Amino acid sequence: MSLSLRILRYFPCRRFFQRRNNSFLRNFGVSASLQHKANIKDGPGLEHFLANSVIHKDLEPPPEAEVIIPYLDQISGDGQKVFFDVYGCQMNVNDTEVVWSILKNKGYEKTEDIRFADIILVVTCAIREGAETKVWNQLRNYRGIKNARAKLKDRLPLKIGVLGCMAERLKEKLVEKEKSVDIVAGPDSYRDLPRLLAISRDNQTAVNVMLSHDETYADVMPIRLNESSRSAFVSIMRGCDNMCSYCIVPFTRGRERSRPIASIVEEIKVLSEQGIKEVTLLGQNVNSYRDLSEQQHFFSAETNMAKGFKTVYKIKKGGLRFADLLDKVSLVDPEMRIRFTSPHPKDFPDEVLHLINERDNICKNIHLPAQSGNSEVLQRMRRGYTREAYLELVDHAREIIPNLSLSSDFICGFCGETDAEFDETITLMEGVMYNWMYIFPYSLREKTHAHRRMEDNVPLEVKKSRFERMSVTMRQTTERLNKSQIGRKQLILVEGTSRKSKLDYAGRNEANLKVIFPAEPIPESVASVSCREIKAGDYVVVEVRSANSQSLQGKALYHSSVREYGSSAVGPDTRELRAKETQSAVVI
Repeated sequence: MSLSLRILRYFPCRRFFQRRNNSFLRNFGVSASLQHKANIKDGPGLEHFLANSVIHKDLEPPPEAEVIIPYLDQISGDGQKVFFDVYGCQMNVNDTEVVWSILKNKGYEKTEDIRFADIILVVTCAIREGAETKVWNQLRNYRGIKNARAKLKDRLPLKIGVLGCMAERLKEKLVEKEKSVDIVAGPDSYRDLPRLLAISRDNQTAVNVMLSHDETYADVMPIRLNESSRSAFVSIMRGCDNMCSYCIVPFTRGRERSRPIASIVEEIKVLSEQGIKEVTLLGQNVNSYRDLSEQQHFFSAETNMAKGFKTVYKIKKGGLRFADLLDKVSLVDPEMRIRFTSPHPKDFPDEVLHLINERDNICKNIHLPAQSGNSEVLQRMRRGYTREAYLELVDHAREIIPNLSLSSDFICGFCGETDAEFDETITLMEGVMYNWMYIFPYSLREKTHAHRRMEDNVPLEVKKSRFERMSVTMRQTTERLNKSQIGRKQLILVEGTSRKSKLDYAGRNEANLKVIFPAEPIPESVASVSCREIKAGDYVVVEVRSANSQSLQGKALYHSSVREYGSSAVGPDTRELRAKETQSAVVI
Protein backbone atom coordinates (compact mmCIF):
# COMPACT_ATOMS: atom_id res chain seq x y z
CA MET A 1 0.00 0.00 0.00
CA SER A 2 1.38 3.44 -0.89
CA LEU A 3 2.25 5.98 1.76
CA SER A 4 -0.51 8.34 0.59
CA LEU A 5 -3.18 5.67 0.89
CA ARG A 6 -1.93 4.72 4.35
CA ILE A 7 -2.20 8.33 5.44
CA LEU A 8 -5.75 8.53 4.11
CA ARG A 9 -6.68 5.43 6.13
CA TYR A 10 -5.06 6.82 9.25
CA PHE A 11 -6.56 10.29 9.41
CA PRO A 12 -10.23 10.88 10.38
CA CYS A 13 -10.56 13.23 7.41
CA ARG A 14 -9.92 10.44 4.90
CA ARG A 15 -13.53 10.45 3.73
CA PHE A 16 -13.19 14.09 2.73
CA PHE A 17 -10.73 13.01 0.04
CA GLN A 18 -12.67 9.92 -0.94
CA ARG A 19 -16.14 11.48 -1.29
CA ARG A 20 -16.56 14.80 -3.06
CA ASN A 21 -20.28 15.08 -3.56
CA ASN A 22 -22.16 18.13 -2.28
CA SER A 23 -24.20 16.16 0.24
CA PHE A 24 -21.01 15.14 2.06
CA LEU A 25 -19.67 18.70 2.01
CA ARG A 26 -22.83 19.86 3.78
CA ASN A 27 -22.33 17.22 6.47
CA PHE A 28 -18.64 17.92 6.97
CA GLY A 29 -18.65 21.69 7.27
CA VAL A 30 -20.15 24.60 5.41
CA SER A 31 -23.30 24.04 3.36
CA ALA A 32 -22.60 23.34 -0.32
CA SER A 33 -24.17 26.60 -1.54
CA LEU A 34 -21.75 28.57 0.63
CA GLN A 35 -18.70 26.35 0.21
CA HIS A 36 -17.07 28.68 -2.31
CA LYS A 37 -17.05 31.47 0.31
CA ALA A 38 -14.98 29.50 2.81
CA ASN A 39 -11.53 30.97 3.22
CA ILE A 40 -9.10 28.11 3.76
CA LYS A 41 -5.84 29.76 2.77
CA ASP A 42 -4.68 29.85 6.42
CA GLY A 43 -5.56 26.21 7.06
CA PRO A 44 -3.03 23.36 7.28
CA GLY A 45 -1.73 21.94 4.04
CA LEU A 46 -0.79 18.39 3.09
CA GLU A 47 2.77 18.99 4.23
CA HIS A 48 1.48 19.57 7.78
CA PHE A 49 -0.21 16.16 7.84
CA LEU A 50 2.87 14.48 6.38
CA ALA A 51 5.15 16.12 8.94
CA ASN A 52 2.93 15.32 11.92
CA SER A 53 1.73 11.85 10.99
CA VAL A 54 2.66 8.74 12.96
CA ILE A 55 2.42 5.56 10.91
CA HIS A 56 1.63 2.89 13.48
CA LYS A 57 2.17 -0.70 12.47
CA ASP A 58 -1.56 -1.35 12.82
CA LEU A 59 -2.45 2.08 11.35
CA GLU A 60 -3.97 3.12 14.66
CA PRO A 61 -2.72 5.81 17.05
CA PRO A 62 -1.31 4.63 20.39
CA PRO A 63 -4.05 4.64 23.08
CA GLU A 64 -2.30 7.29 25.17
CA ALA A 65 -1.85 9.69 22.25
CA GLU A 66 -3.28 13.17 22.82
CA VAL A 67 -5.72 14.35 20.17
CA ILE A 68 -4.41 17.54 18.55
CA ILE A 69 -6.41 19.55 16.03
CA PRO A 70 -3.94 22.16 14.75
CA TYR A 71 -6.40 24.40 12.92
CA LEU A 72 -8.23 25.07 16.24
CA ASP A 73 -5.17 26.44 18.03
CA GLN A 74 -5.73 30.09 17.04
CA ILE A 75 -9.53 30.13 17.37
CA SER A 76 -10.87 32.07 20.36
CA GLY A 77 -14.32 32.64 21.75
CA ASP A 78 -13.39 36.20 22.79
CA GLY A 79 -15.60 36.03 25.86
CA GLN A 80 -18.80 35.21 23.99
CA LYS A 81 -21.47 33.89 26.36
CA VAL A 82 -23.02 30.46 25.80
CA PHE A 83 -26.45 29.34 27.05
CA PHE A 84 -27.03 25.56 27.22
CA ASP A 85 -30.50 24.04 26.78
CA VAL A 86 -30.25 20.30 27.52
CA TYR A 87 -32.84 17.63 26.68
CA GLY A 88 -32.94 13.87 27.12
CA CYS A 89 -30.86 11.45 29.13
CA GLN A 90 -28.03 11.76 31.63
CA MET A 91 -25.59 11.09 28.79
CA ASN A 92 -26.66 14.41 27.27
CA VAL A 93 -25.89 16.17 30.55
CA ASN A 94 -22.42 14.66 30.52
CA ASP A 95 -21.98 15.54 26.83
CA THR A 96 -22.85 19.14 27.68
CA GLU A 97 -20.15 19.15 30.36
CA VAL A 98 -17.67 17.93 27.74
CA VAL A 99 -18.78 20.67 25.34
CA TRP A 100 -18.47 23.31 28.04
CA SER A 101 -14.94 22.12 28.86
CA ILE A 102 -13.92 22.42 25.19
CA LEU A 103 -15.47 25.87 24.76
CA LYS A 104 -14.21 27.28 28.05
CA ASN A 105 -10.71 26.29 27.03
CA LYS A 106 -11.18 28.44 23.92
CA GLY A 107 -12.24 31.59 25.79
CA TYR A 108 -16.02 31.23 25.84
CA GLU A 109 -18.09 32.03 28.93
CA LYS A 110 -21.27 30.41 30.22
CA THR A 111 -24.46 32.21 31.18
CA GLU A 112 -27.61 31.00 32.93
CA ASP A 113 -29.60 33.98 31.62
CA ILE A 114 -30.61 33.66 27.99
CA ARG A 115 -30.90 37.47 27.68
CA PHE A 116 -27.11 37.76 27.89
CA ALA A 117 -26.35 34.83 25.57
CA ASP A 118 -24.43 35.29 22.32
CA ILE A 119 -24.78 31.58 21.51
CA ILE A 120 -27.58 29.14 22.34
CA LEU A 121 -26.60 25.48 22.17
CA VAL A 122 -29.48 23.00 22.26
CA VAL A 123 -28.33 19.50 23.27
CA THR A 124 -30.94 17.18 21.83
CA CYS A 125 -32.40 13.69 22.14
CA ALA A 126 -33.85 11.64 19.27
CA ILE A 127 -34.90 8.49 21.11
CA ARG A 128 -38.62 9.34 20.87
CA GLU A 129 -40.79 11.56 18.72
CA GLY A 130 -41.99 13.53 21.76
CA ALA A 131 -38.44 14.57 22.62
CA GLU A 132 -37.87 15.90 19.10
CA THR A 133 -41.19 17.77 19.12
CA LYS A 134 -40.12 19.67 22.23
CA VAL A 135 -36.92 20.74 20.48
CA TRP A 136 -38.72 21.90 17.33
CA ASN A 137 -41.08 24.01 19.46
CA GLN A 138 -38.18 25.52 21.39
CA LEU A 139 -36.28 26.33 18.21
CA ARG A 140 -39.25 28.39 17.04
CA ASN A 141 -39.07 30.35 20.30
CA TYR A 142 -35.35 30.90 19.83
CA ARG A 143 -35.97 32.14 16.30
CA GLY A 144 -38.06 34.96 17.76
CA ILE A 145 -35.29 35.84 20.22
CA LYS A 146 -32.75 35.80 17.39
CA ASN A 147 -34.86 38.09 15.20
CA ALA A 148 -35.30 40.54 18.07
CA ARG A 149 -31.55 40.50 18.74
CA ALA A 150 -30.82 41.31 15.08
CA LYS A 151 -32.44 44.74 15.59
CA LEU A 152 -29.94 45.65 18.32
CA LYS A 153 -26.90 47.27 16.74
CA ASP A 154 -24.86 47.16 19.95
CA ARG A 155 -25.07 43.38 20.34
CA LEU A 156 -23.49 40.52 18.45
CA PRO A 157 -25.89 38.51 16.26
CA LEU A 158 -27.31 35.58 18.22
CA LYS A 159 -26.13 32.16 17.01
CA ILE A 160 -28.14 28.97 17.54
CA GLY A 161 -26.60 25.49 17.51
CA VAL A 162 -28.24 22.08 17.61
CA LEU A 163 -26.05 19.36 19.11
CA GLY A 164 -26.40 15.65 19.85
CA CYS A 165 -28.58 12.83 18.61
CA MET A 166 -31.22 14.91 16.84
CA ALA A 167 -28.47 16.75 14.97
CA GLU A 168 -26.99 13.43 13.87
CA ARG A 169 -30.35 12.04 12.77
CA LEU A 170 -31.72 15.02 10.85
CA LYS A 171 -28.50 16.66 9.60
CA GLU A 172 -29.24 19.25 6.90
CA LYS A 173 -33.01 18.96 7.48
CA LEU A 174 -32.47 21.07 10.58
CA VAL A 175 -30.95 23.84 8.50
CA GLU A 176 -33.55 23.58 5.73
CA LYS A 177 -36.60 23.45 8.03
CA GLU A 178 -35.41 25.80 10.78
CA LYS A 179 -33.65 28.69 9.05
CA SER A 180 -32.46 30.18 12.33
CA VAL A 181 -30.03 27.31 13.07
CA ASP A 182 -26.39 28.25 12.49
CA ILE A 183 -24.51 25.19 13.79
CA VAL A 184 -25.34 21.48 13.64
CA ALA A 185 -22.95 19.11 15.46
CA GLY A 186 -23.30 15.39 16.10
CA PRO A 187 -22.20 13.58 19.29
CA ASP A 188 -18.73 12.79 17.90
CA SER A 189 -17.87 16.27 16.58
CA TYR A 190 -17.78 18.36 19.75
CA ARG A 191 -14.03 18.95 19.40
CA ASP A 192 -14.84 20.76 16.16
CA LEU A 193 -17.28 23.20 17.79
CA PRO A 194 -14.79 26.11 18.00
CA ARG A 195 -14.27 25.88 14.23
CA LEU A 196 -18.00 25.58 13.54
CA LEU A 197 -18.71 28.61 15.73
CA ALA A 198 -15.96 30.56 13.95
CA ILE A 199 -17.56 29.72 10.58
CA SER A 200 -20.96 30.89 11.83
CA ARG A 201 -19.52 34.34 12.61
CA ASP A 202 -19.32 34.91 8.85
CA ASN A 203 -23.06 34.17 8.54
CA GLN A 204 -22.37 30.70 7.17
CA THR A 205 -24.15 27.59 8.36
CA ALA A 206 -21.69 25.05 9.79
CA VAL A 207 -22.46 21.33 9.98
CA ASN A 208 -20.37 18.39 11.21
CA VAL A 209 -22.19 15.15 11.96
CA MET A 210 -19.48 12.62 11.16
CA LEU A 211 -19.56 9.56 13.42
CA SER A 212 -16.31 8.18 14.78
CA HIS A 213 -15.05 4.66 15.51
CA ASP A 214 -12.78 5.79 18.32
CA GLU A 215 -13.90 9.13 19.81
CA THR A 216 -14.54 8.87 23.56
CA TYR A 217 -13.36 12.34 24.71
CA ALA A 218 -11.15 10.46 27.17
CA ASP A 219 -8.67 13.34 27.33
CA VAL A 220 -11.34 16.00 27.97
CA MET A 221 -12.03 16.67 31.65
CA PRO A 222 -15.74 17.63 31.80
CA ILE A 223 -16.69 20.79 33.68
CA ARG A 224 -19.84 20.22 35.71
CA LEU A 225 -22.81 22.45 34.90
CA ASN A 226 -24.13 22.32 38.47
CA GLU A 227 -21.07 22.99 40.58
CA SER A 228 -23.06 22.93 43.82
CA SER A 229 -24.27 19.35 43.29
CA ARG A 230 -22.59 16.56 45.25
CA SER A 231 -23.36 14.07 42.47
CA ALA A 232 -21.69 13.73 39.08
CA PHE A 233 -21.94 11.69 35.88
CA VAL A 234 -18.92 10.01 34.30
CA SER A 235 -19.12 8.64 30.76
CA ILE A 236 -17.26 5.33 30.42
CA MET A 237 -18.20 4.50 26.83
CA ARG A 238 -20.06 5.77 23.79
CA GLY A 239 -22.28 4.25 21.13
CA CYS A 240 -24.07 0.91 21.07
CA ASP A 241 -23.79 -2.37 19.14
CA ASN A 242 -27.01 -4.05 20.31
CA MET A 243 -29.18 -2.97 17.34
CA CYS A 244 -32.52 -3.46 19.12
CA SER A 245 -35.14 -3.16 16.41
CA TYR A 246 -36.87 -0.12 17.96
CA CYS A 247 -33.77 1.87 18.92
CA ILE A 248 -32.08 4.67 16.98
CA VAL A 249 -29.06 5.05 19.29
CA PRO A 250 -26.61 3.00 17.12
CA PHE A 251 -27.43 5.33 14.22
CA THR A 252 -27.09 8.59 16.18
CA ARG A 253 -24.18 7.70 18.49
CA GLY A 254 -22.35 5.14 16.39
CA ARG A 255 -20.60 1.91 17.28
CA GLU A 256 -19.72 0.95 20.82
CA ARG A 257 -16.28 2.00 22.11
CA SER A 258 -14.95 2.25 25.66
CA ARG A 259 -12.76 4.78 27.42
CA PRO A 260 -9.49 3.53 28.92
CA ILE A 261 -9.88 2.64 32.59
CA ALA A 262 -6.97 4.92 33.53
CA SER A 263 -8.77 8.02 32.26
CA ILE A 264 -11.99 7.08 34.06
CA VAL A 265 -10.22 6.47 37.36
CA GLU A 266 -8.33 9.75 37.02
CA GLU A 267 -11.58 11.68 36.44
CA ILE A 268 -13.18 10.09 39.51
CA LYS A 269 -10.13 10.97 41.61
CA VAL A 270 -10.56 14.60 40.56
CA LEU A 271 -14.26 14.48 41.45
CA SER A 272 -13.42 13.01 44.85
CA GLU A 273 -11.00 15.87 45.50
CA GLN A 274 -13.80 18.29 44.59
CA GLY A 275 -16.03 16.80 47.28
CA ILE A 276 -18.31 14.74 45.03
CA LYS A 277 -20.10 12.06 47.08
CA GLU A 278 -21.84 10.09 44.32
CA VAL A 279 -20.82 9.15 40.77
CA THR A 280 -22.99 7.52 38.12
CA LEU A 281 -21.10 5.63 35.39
CA LEU A 282 -22.78 6.31 32.06
CA GLY A 283 -23.04 4.45 28.76
CA GLN A 284 -25.64 3.02 26.41
CA ASN A 285 -24.67 -0.46 27.63
CA VAL A 286 -22.23 0.04 30.48
CA ASN A 287 -21.74 -3.57 31.49
CA SER A 288 -20.51 -4.58 28.04
CA TYR A 289 -17.57 -2.26 28.70
CA ARG A 290 -14.20 -3.42 27.34
CA ASP A 291 -10.92 -1.57 27.67
CA LEU A 292 -9.11 -3.29 24.83
CA SER A 293 -5.99 -1.22 25.41
CA GLU A 294 -5.29 -3.59 28.32
CA GLN A 295 -4.87 -7.27 27.50
CA GLN A 296 -5.36 -8.54 31.03
CA HIS A 297 -8.33 -9.04 33.30
CA PHE A 298 -8.66 -9.55 37.02
CA PHE A 299 -11.69 -11.82 36.90
CA SER A 300 -11.70 -15.28 35.42
CA ALA A 301 -14.69 -15.32 33.07
CA GLU A 302 -13.83 -14.30 29.51
CA THR A 303 -17.34 -13.31 28.45
CA ASN A 304 -19.92 -11.06 30.06
CA MET A 305 -22.82 -12.97 28.51
CA ALA A 306 -25.32 -14.20 31.10
CA LYS A 307 -26.98 -17.60 30.71
CA GLY A 308 -30.04 -17.62 28.45
CA PHE A 309 -29.07 -14.47 26.55
CA LYS A 310 -27.71 -13.86 23.06
CA THR A 311 -26.65 -10.97 20.90
CA VAL A 312 -26.62 -10.05 17.21
CA TYR A 313 -22.99 -8.87 17.30
CA LYS A 314 -19.70 -10.59 17.96
CA ILE A 315 -18.71 -10.29 21.61
CA LYS A 316 -15.42 -8.54 22.26
CA LYS A 317 -12.71 -10.64 23.90
CA GLY A 318 -9.71 -9.73 26.01
CA GLY A 319 -9.03 -6.48 27.77
CA LEU A 320 -10.50 -5.19 31.00
CA ARG A 321 -14.22 -5.66 31.53
CA PHE A 322 -16.93 -3.90 33.49
CA ALA A 323 -16.21 -5.92 36.64
CA ASP A 324 -12.58 -4.76 36.46
CA LEU A 325 -13.67 -1.15 36.01
CA LEU A 326 -16.20 -1.32 38.85
CA ASP A 327 -13.55 -2.82 41.11
CA LYS A 328 -11.04 -0.03 40.44
CA VAL A 329 -13.57 2.78 40.56
CA SER A 330 -15.06 1.69 43.89
CA LEU A 331 -11.60 1.74 45.50
CA VAL A 332 -10.91 5.40 44.63
CA ASP A 333 -12.95 6.74 47.56
CA PRO A 334 -14.81 4.38 49.96
CA GLU A 335 -17.09 7.29 50.92
CA MET A 336 -18.18 7.92 47.32
CA ARG A 337 -21.30 6.07 46.20
CA ILE A 338 -21.04 4.40 42.79
CA ARG A 339 -24.02 3.85 40.47
CA PHE A 340 -24.18 2.85 36.82
CA THR A 341 -26.66 3.12 34.00
CA SER A 342 -27.81 1.84 31.61
CA PRO A 343 -26.93 -1.85 31.43
CA HIS A 344 -28.34 -4.60 29.22
CA PRO A 345 -29.68 -7.72 30.99
CA LYS A 346 -27.37 -9.96 28.94
CA ASP A 347 -24.20 -8.55 30.55
CA PHE A 348 -24.49 -9.58 34.21
CA PRO A 349 -21.87 -12.21 35.08
CA ASP A 350 -21.64 -13.25 38.72
CA GLU A 351 -18.42 -11.24 39.17
CA VAL A 352 -20.39 -8.01 38.77
CA LEU A 353 -23.18 -9.10 41.09
CA HIS A 354 -20.80 -10.31 43.82
CA LEU A 355 -18.80 -7.10 43.59
CA ILE A 356 -21.97 -5.01 44.05
CA ASN A 357 -22.87 -7.07 47.11
CA GLU A 358 -19.40 -6.90 48.66
CA ARG A 359 -18.59 -3.19 48.31
CA ASP A 360 -20.45 -0.86 50.66
CA ASN A 361 -20.12 2.09 48.30
CA ILE A 362 -21.53 0.36 45.20
CA CYS A 363 -25.26 0.98 45.41
CA LYS A 364 -27.40 -2.13 45.64
CA ASN A 365 -29.56 -0.74 42.88
CA ILE A 366 -29.61 -2.05 39.30
CA HIS A 367 -31.44 -0.61 36.33
CA LEU A 368 -32.54 -3.72 34.40
CA PRO A 369 -34.49 -2.70 31.26
CA ALA A 370 -37.07 -5.32 30.35
CA GLN A 371 -38.94 -3.37 27.61
CA SER A 372 -41.65 -6.07 27.43
CA GLY A 373 -42.89 -9.02 29.43
CA ASN A 374 -43.74 -11.18 26.43
CA SER A 375 -41.16 -13.43 24.72
CA GLU A 376 -42.56 -12.96 21.21
CA VAL A 377 -42.48 -9.18 21.52
CA LEU A 378 -38.95 -9.37 22.94
CA GLN A 379 -37.91 -11.42 19.91
CA ARG A 380 -39.36 -8.81 17.55
CA MET A 381 -37.52 -6.17 19.54
CA ARG A 382 -34.29 -8.19 19.09
CA ARG A 383 -33.57 -7.99 22.80
CA GLY A 384 -31.82 -11.37 22.91
CA TYR A 385 -33.70 -12.97 25.82
CA THR A 386 -37.06 -14.45 26.77
CA ARG A 387 -39.38 -13.56 29.63
CA GLU A 388 -38.21 -16.70 31.46
CA ALA A 389 -34.50 -15.84 31.06
CA TYR A 390 -35.12 -12.32 32.36
CA LEU A 391 -36.98 -13.59 35.45
CA GLU A 392 -34.24 -16.13 36.13
CA LEU A 393 -31.71 -13.30 36.08
CA VAL A 394 -33.82 -11.25 38.51
CA ASP A 395 -34.07 -14.19 40.94
CA HIS A 396 -30.36 -14.95 40.60
CA ALA A 397 -29.39 -11.32 41.24
CA ARG A 398 -31.58 -11.19 44.36
CA GLU A 399 -30.05 -14.40 45.66
CA ILE A 400 -26.59 -12.80 45.48
CA ILE A 401 -27.80 -9.33 46.59
CA PRO A 402 -30.74 -9.91 48.99
CA ASN A 403 -31.48 -6.20 49.56
CA LEU A 404 -31.30 -5.36 45.84
CA SER A 405 -33.57 -2.66 44.43
CA LEU A 406 -34.49 -2.68 40.74
CA SER A 407 -35.69 -0.19 38.17
CA SER A 408 -36.63 -0.85 34.56
CA ASP A 409 -37.77 0.48 31.17
CA PHE A 410 -40.96 -0.63 29.42
CA ILE A 411 -42.45 0.09 26.00
CA CYS A 412 -46.10 -0.47 25.14
CA GLY A 413 -47.62 -0.66 21.68
CA PHE A 414 -44.60 -2.03 19.84
CA CYS A 415 -45.19 -3.37 16.31
CA GLY A 416 -47.77 -6.16 16.35
CA GLU A 417 -48.27 -6.20 20.14
CA THR A 418 -51.58 -7.89 21.01
CA ASP A 419 -53.68 -7.43 24.14
CA ALA A 420 -52.53 -10.82 25.43
CA GLU A 421 -48.88 -9.94 24.85
CA PHE A 422 -49.32 -6.63 26.65
CA ASP A 423 -50.99 -8.40 29.60
CA GLU A 424 -47.73 -10.27 30.15
CA THR A 425 -45.91 -6.96 30.50
CA ILE A 426 -48.33 -5.98 33.27
CA THR A 427 -47.82 -9.27 35.11
CA LEU A 428 -44.04 -8.88 34.83
CA MET A 429 -44.23 -5.38 36.30
CA GLU A 430 -46.32 -6.65 39.20
CA GLY A 431 -44.29 -9.80 39.78
CA VAL A 432 -40.79 -8.32 39.81
CA MET A 433 -41.79 -5.33 41.97
CA TYR A 434 -39.54 -2.56 40.72
CA ASN A 435 -38.70 0.43 42.87
CA TRP A 436 -39.19 2.59 39.81
CA MET A 437 -40.12 2.19 36.14
CA TYR A 438 -39.69 4.36 33.07
CA ILE A 439 -42.59 3.70 30.73
CA PHE A 440 -43.18 4.89 27.17
CA PRO A 441 -45.61 4.35 24.29
CA TYR A 442 -43.74 3.10 21.23
CA SER A 443 -42.54 5.76 18.79
CA LEU A 444 -41.34 4.62 15.35
CA ARG A 445 -37.86 5.93 14.52
CA GLU A 446 -36.36 6.21 11.05
CA LYS A 447 -33.36 4.02 10.12
CA THR A 448 -34.21 1.38 12.74
CA HIS A 449 -34.89 -2.26 11.90
CA ALA A 450 -38.53 -1.78 12.87
CA HIS A 451 -38.85 1.16 10.48
CA ARG A 452 -37.41 -0.87 7.61
CA ARG A 453 -39.00 -4.26 8.21
CA MET A 454 -42.07 -3.89 10.45
CA GLU A 455 -45.38 -2.06 10.56
CA ASP A 456 -46.29 0.35 13.33
CA ASN A 457 -49.78 -1.11 13.42
CA VAL A 458 -50.93 -0.52 17.02
CA PRO A 459 -53.40 2.42 16.92
CA LEU A 460 -52.47 5.54 18.87
CA GLU A 461 -55.60 5.24 21.03
CA VAL A 462 -54.55 1.71 22.03
CA LYS A 463 -51.04 2.90 22.87
CA LYS A 464 -52.46 5.65 25.08
CA SER A 465 -54.76 3.19 26.84
CA ARG A 466 -51.94 0.73 27.49
CA PHE A 467 -49.66 3.51 28.66
CA GLU A 468 -52.25 4.60 31.22
CA ARG A 469 -52.63 1.03 32.41
CA MET A 470 -48.87 0.77 32.84
CA SER A 471 -48.88 4.05 34.77
CA VAL A 472 -51.52 2.79 37.19
CA THR A 473 -49.64 -0.48 37.68
CA MET A 474 -46.39 1.37 38.29
CA ARG A 475 -47.93 3.68 40.90
CA GLN A 476 -49.59 0.82 42.74
CA THR A 477 -46.47 -1.34 42.72
CA THR A 478 -44.05 1.37 43.81
CA GLU A 479 -46.41 2.58 46.54
CA ARG A 480 -46.68 -0.92 48.02
CA LEU A 481 -42.91 -1.32 47.93
CA ASN A 482 -42.26 2.14 49.37
CA LYS A 483 -44.72 1.67 52.22
CA SER A 484 -42.93 -1.55 53.13
CA GLN A 485 -39.97 0.69 54.08
CA ILE A 486 -41.90 2.39 56.92
CA GLY A 487 -40.12 1.87 60.23
CA ARG A 488 -36.79 1.08 58.60
CA LYS A 489 -33.59 3.12 58.83
CA GLN A 490 -31.80 4.13 55.66
CA LEU A 491 -28.58 5.94 54.80
CA ILE A 492 -29.40 9.10 52.84
CA LEU A 493 -27.10 11.33 50.81
CA VAL A 494 -28.37 14.88 51.39
CA GLU A 495 -28.92 16.83 48.16
CA GLY A 496 -30.16 20.09 49.66
CA THR A 497 -33.34 21.90 50.64
CA SER A 498 -36.61 20.35 49.52
CA ARG A 499 -38.33 22.10 46.62
CA LYS A 500 -41.65 22.11 48.44
CA SER A 501 -40.47 23.48 51.79
CA LYS A 502 -37.36 25.26 53.05
CA LEU A 503 -38.02 23.60 56.41
CA ASP A 504 -37.21 20.19 54.93
CA TYR A 505 -34.19 18.56 53.34
CA ALA A 506 -34.25 16.15 50.40
CA GLY A 507 -31.85 13.33 49.67
CA ARG A 508 -31.69 9.90 48.07
CA ASN A 509 -31.32 6.44 49.50
CA GLU A 510 -29.36 3.59 47.99
CA ALA A 511 -32.32 2.66 45.79
CA ASN A 512 -32.15 6.20 44.33
CA LEU A 513 -35.54 7.11 45.82
CA LYS A 514 -36.16 10.62 47.10
CA VAL A 515 -36.41 10.93 50.89
CA ILE A 516 -37.78 14.05 52.63
CA PHE A 517 -37.00 14.88 56.29
CA PRO A 518 -36.99 17.95 58.60
CA ALA A 519 -34.00 20.31 58.43
CA GLU A 520 -32.87 20.24 62.05
CA PRO A 521 -29.58 19.58 63.87
CA ILE A 522 -28.86 15.91 64.60
CA PRO A 523 -26.13 14.02 66.54
CA GLU A 524 -22.73 13.82 64.86
CA SER A 525 -22.80 10.01 65.08
CA VAL A 526 -24.92 7.19 66.45
CA ALA A 527 -23.03 7.34 69.77
CA SER A 528 -22.66 11.13 70.02
CA VAL A 529 -24.68 13.55 72.14
CA SER A 530 -23.42 16.72 70.41
CA CYS A 531 -25.43 17.86 67.42
CA ARG A 532 -24.64 19.78 64.24
CA GLU A 533 -26.56 21.13 61.28
CA ILE A 534 -27.24 19.05 58.17
CA LYS A 535 -25.75 20.28 54.89
CA ALA A 536 -25.68 19.11 51.28
CA GLY A 537 -23.24 16.24 50.82
CA ASP A 538 -23.76 14.79 54.30
CA TYR A 539 -24.71 11.17 54.88
CA VAL A 540 -27.49 10.90 57.47
CA VAL A 541 -29.47 7.98 58.81
CA VAL A 542 -33.21 8.53 58.39
CA GLU A 543 -36.05 6.50 59.85
CA VAL A 544 -38.89 6.23 57.32
CA ARG A 545 -42.24 7.37 58.81
CA SER A 546 -44.50 7.53 55.73
CA ALA A 547 -44.39 6.90 51.97
CA ASN A 548 -46.22 7.26 48.68
CA SER A 549 -45.54 6.12 45.12
CA GLN A 550 -43.04 8.94 44.52
CA SER A 551 -40.99 9.32 47.69
CA LEU A 552 -40.35 8.46 51.33
CA GLN A 553 -40.76 10.79 54.31
CA GLY A 554 -38.98 10.40 57.62
CA LYS A 555 -36.90 11.82 60.45
CA ALA A 556 -33.12 12.20 60.43
CA LEU A 557 -31.55 10.43 63.43
CA TYR A 558 -27.79 11.02 63.20
CA HIS A 559 -24.87 11.68 60.86
CA SER A 560 -23.01 8.67 59.50
CA SER A 561 -20.82 7.48 56.64
CA VAL A 562 -20.89 4.73 54.04
CA ARG A 563 -18.35 2.61 55.89
CA GLU A 564 -19.87 3.15 59.32
CA TYR A 565 -23.39 2.36 58.27
CA GLY A 566 -22.72 -0.60 56.01
CA SER A 567 -24.94 -1.65 53.12
CA SER A 568 -26.30 -4.71 54.93
CA ALA A 569 -28.55 -2.50 57.05
CA VAL A 570 -30.33 -0.91 54.10
CA GLY A 571 -33.78 -2.03 53.04
CA PRO A 572 -35.74 -5.26 53.31
CA ASP A 573 -35.07 -8.54 51.58
CA THR A 574 -37.16 -7.79 48.49
CA ARG A 575 -37.60 -11.49 47.77
CA GLU A 576 -39.82 -11.93 50.85
CA LEU A 577 -41.94 -8.89 50.06
CA ARG A 578 -42.24 -9.90 46.42
CA ALA A 579 -43.49 -13.37 47.40
CA LYS A 580 -46.18 -11.88 49.65
CA GLU A 581 -47.32 -9.22 47.23
CA THR A 582 -47.38 -11.48 44.18
CA GLN A 583 -49.93 -13.71 45.89
CA SER A 584 -52.39 -10.83 46.21
CA ALA A 585 -51.49 -8.95 43.01
CA VAL A 586 -54.46 -8.11 40.78
CA VAL A 587 -54.01 -7.80 37.03
CA ILE A 588 -55.74 -4.57 36.05
